[in-house]
Amino acid sequence: VQMISLSLISLNVLDLSFSGQSDFAPYFYDNGAGSSNGNLALFSISEDTSVGTHVYTLNGSDPEGEPVTFGMTFDKGSRDYFSVEPKSGNMTLIQTLDREVQDEIVAFVTITDGRNKVVENVRVFITDANDEKPEFLNLPFVVDVPEDAASGSSIYRVQAIDRDLGSGGSVTYYLQSTPSTKFTIDGHSGVLRIRAGESLDYELSRTHFVTVVAKDGGGKYHGKYQVMTSTAIITINVLDTQDSPPVFVGTPYFGFVYEVSVPGSEIFTVFAKDGDQNNPNAMHYSILSGSDGFFIINSSSGCISLTSFPVQLKNELYELKVKVAAEVGPDGFSDYSVTTVTIRVVDLNNHPPTFYGENGQQNRFELTMYEHPPEGEILRGLKITVNDSDQGANAKFRLLLVGPSRVLRVVPQTVLNEAQVTIIVENSSAIDYEKYQFLTFKLLAVEIDTPERFSATADIVIDLLDTNDNVPKFSSEFYIARIPENSPGGSNVVSVTATDPDSGLWGEVKYSIYGSGADLFLIHPTSGIIYTQPWASLDAEVKSKYNFYVKAEDTEGKYSLAEVFVTVLDQNDHPPEFNQNFLERTMIIGAPVKIEAVDEDAEEPNNLIEYSIMKADPENIFDINTSTGEIKLKPYIRSMEIVQNITKQKDCRWSVVVQARDRGSPSFSTTAVVKIHITEAVSRPMAAFLMQSRDNPMKALGLTISIITVIVLVTVMISTIMYFRNTKSNRITPARRIIRRRPKEQRSWTFRPRFGQSDQSFGKFFIDDDSSDNHNTNNSSPRAKPPAPSAPVLPPPRSGQNKDGSGISSALVSELKMRIEQKINEANQGYYY
Repeated sequence: VQMISLSLISLNVLDLSFSGQSDFAPYFYDNGAGSSNGNLALFSISEDTSVGTHVYTLNGSDPEGEPVTFGMTFDKGSRDYFSVEPKSGNMTLIQTLDREVQDEIVAFVTITDGRNKVVENVRVFITDANDEKPEFLNLPFVVDVPEDAASGSSIYRVQAIDRDLGSGGSVTYYLQSTPSTKFTIDGHSGVLRIRAGESLDYELSRTHFVTVVAKDGGGKYHGKYQVMTSTAIITINVLDTQDSPPVFVGTPYFGFVYEVSVPGSEIFTVFAKDGDQNNPNAMHYSILSGSDGFFIINSSSGCISLTSFPVQLKNELYELKVKVAAEVGPDGFSDYSVTTVTIRVVDLNNHPPTFYGENGQQNRFELTMYEHPPEGEILRGLKITVNDSDQGANAKFRLLLVGPSRVLRVVPQTVLNEAQVTIIVENSSAIDYEKYQFLTFKLLAVEIDTPERFSATADIVIDLLDTNDNVPKFSSEFYIARIPENSPGGSNVVSVTATDPDSGLWGEVKYSIYGSGADLFLIHPTSGIIYTQPWASLDAEVKSKYNFYVKAEDTEGKYSLAEVFVTVLDQNDHPPEFNQNFLERTMIIGAPVKIEAVDEDAEEPNNLIEYSIMKADPENIFDINTSTGEIKLKPYIRSMEIVQNITKQKDCRWSVVVQARDRGSPSFSTTAVVKIHITEAVSRPMAAFLMQSRDNPMKALGLTISIITVIVLVTVMISTIMYFRNTKSNRITPARRIIRRRPKEQRSWTFRPRFGQSDQSFGKFFIDDDSSDNHNTNNSSPRAKPPAPSAPVLPPPRSGQNKDGSGISSALVSELKMRIEQKINEANQGYYY
């Protein structure tokens, strides 16, 4: 006890010592630069590392030895470049790195033991890889060089940069060699020069194209050494010397004089440039002829102006000869050029837009076409021309197509004078014969910049022709039908309906059925009526659910499907049946017996059975539960004496005719004769148990073997005790039973019931002064019972035994054994009698 107490005390102290420890936070290992695990101290990663690569392992521990987990977070708004496996700390790259965009990553690594969490701010440095090409600056490269530039002179400097570091960021230049190149480039500075001994000639070649290559110093990328290059084209324009005449730009020239113009109005402006573009000179303009005094030109700007009112103009068309010369110096002009400027006098806005067909002016156009033409298709059957005979702004108008929105569109939308009108399909699905058999549009032409806003209208009527563009469609995606079982072959089940909006033969629908459940059914190909096969026999007890598919198909094979669910309704076509027409039952007074019939119909109420007694011999003895079929005696019959008073039959076997009737319509019934043997509940527990075990003999046999085993064990035990007692006394004397009875005292021995029986059914045995005599006296059975077995003879008590009561105890044991054997014999005799 002391050792156990000390152990408990030591355990309590140990618990207190553990509960009193401090809870320290976990920590990272700082393994320094170059380590592949720890807290990411001075960790760097190459920018060419592949996504999904395991790059590092977070490592740390907890002072108390608790398991730790790791994590990593990033600043809000920044990308997550790494993922961390919480338990192992393995860190994996999940985003592509680019040092030129971001050369370091700021992250927060965490370690926690579930209660304490440590967060450290770390920086991951991204190292360079040779992944960037040299990049040229100031593209495109265009160089103007006079043709008299000296040999060996520098004409341009090429510049390129490489964002990589080290040798990968250094750039050198060279030209892709061509057989007749006239240029060379300095490899380090990028200065482009005319090759020594070469010269430029404007008349032979006005433009040269040179390809320059920029190469970096090389470096590793994904473990391999590589050199990256970029190319650019240098365009070298050779400039001519001063020996070419001026050139007019934008010819031919046309100008207009409107009725609203006033003197001084600008009609048109001509423009010319010096033919020697390298060093252009100022231009001087003049009118040589054709103005008739109505037009003048500004010598510097080339602007032609009106000198009088339009009504004073005598001609509708004027052609002016305009000269331009380049000023070479203060003493004269160089070569010159001459061009023609055509000026038209515009009349009043007195002509509205007009539509024309193939046969002249027309305001209605008709076209016949199939529905759903391809989008973007031109309606070539419409030959429409629109014209406005006015001039200038008076002849500018807009075309509009009014009708169903976004179905067709008109091209062009803005017209000057005259145009061919094109109608284009914009929405093919809207051109549907099933919605419209014809489409009507209004084509409008409205002037834009005139006060009068003259307009014209034309009707466009499109007659549509049908195509087979629709699929037959069922009125429902599924159909539910019910049909009574035993319906004759050819009975209607359900009617399905599908419609096809197409016209003519395309709108005719043909029906068919298929599927694993369609064997017993047919469908009319045109009406859609589904009926049973002539030979089909539907039985709800065999199969009550069928499903199959119906198909609606047009003449070109376009089809749709629907599913049909058929339920076979149960009919009352099976009568109730007993397993036998003659039944035998044993009834204990106070307990019912049950009979049962089976109805093979599939559904209620056809398979619900009601029981009734049609005839009983004798009558008015039994009641029956109409739902369960339990038969029991009338309440007043409570004992076998009452049964004996009702009948003189010795065996008490009565007959009952029971009817089982179902609740279907029409209702069926069947009858059975039940022979009922009436018996009374046995009051003695063993006999009652054996009576109830008549249908289970193994149960009774097991109980018998158990009782015999107990008796044998008790006998062996008592004999052994007696043997040892006799051995000690060394005397063998006649056995004496010494029984001291206490007056007015009764001892009861209650035996617990076996096999689920109650105390009342098993009964009690009492041991008192007159137990043997009372038993023999109260026995009213006419049959004589065998004598009770004799208890084994006990040896005489040793001297001094009566003082401590050992002799009395032995006698009581013997008497008890005798009583038990006597009761067992009585129970067995009662069962067989």
